[in-house]
Amino acid sequence: MSGCTAPVRGHHSASAAANCPACRGRNRGYGGYGGYSSYTAPSYHTSHTGSMGGGGGSSNAQPSWSSASSTVTYTSAEVRALTPVRRTVETRAPKPDTRDVFLCHAWDDREGAATQLHDELESSGVSVWFSQKDVLLGSSLLREIDKGLAKSRVGIVLVTPSFLDRVRGEGIADKELSVLLARDLLIPIVHNTTYEALRDVSPLLGSRTGLNTGDDSMEVIATKLAELVTVDL
Repeated sequence: MSGCTAPVRGHHSASAAANCPACRGRNRGYGGYGGYSSYTAPSYHTSHTGSMGGGGGSSNAQPSWSSASSTVTYTSAEVRALTPVRRTVETRAPKPDTRDVFLCHAWDDREGAATQLHDELESSGVSVWFSQKDVLLGSSLLREIDKGLAKSRVGIVLVTPSFLDRVRGEGIADKELSVLLARDLLIPIVHNTTYEALRDVSPLLGSRTGLNTGDDSMEVIATKLAELVTVDL
């Protein structure tokens, strides 16, 4: 039997191993060094900006659902957070009177940030389920939320200081949030607060990352949501 041509340090390449009379047959059961060739990279491309010390938040990503001509950029963290939602959007069968986005918000924000986000979404061509328009006076809010989300492609929660106050006091319980989160449909939109503050109040909702008006304007966030829910049939 021929001896290995690299008995001490091993071979430096697959071709070197293949040409070695002792080693070239050892890996045939695994397809040579192609055993990992079935790995598929995530469906987005990243490019780092800034120094390496900036961490994962310093890289930009182009998700598969965003066109090359898109005017917005995503962080890799945003792509990771939105990808499960996108998959759900692509697989859900359309229903009658389907809305693109379900907007959940605190009552105190109805004439401020919630209306601003609603208007930006509508301007981006996104149809929105909005309590100001879709909940009748005297209706059960939680029941209407559940009905609205059931016929919406994506649910977003506008997380503001007012929303956190509502959750602390009497607002949406973890039981209801667990139902919403289990559907891979819910995206928190943090406005004038932080994800750390959200996690302090609701660890369940705070475990899901989303978008932040501290990083992007309402207009840019609306554009990202419009790209997320647009599916070419």
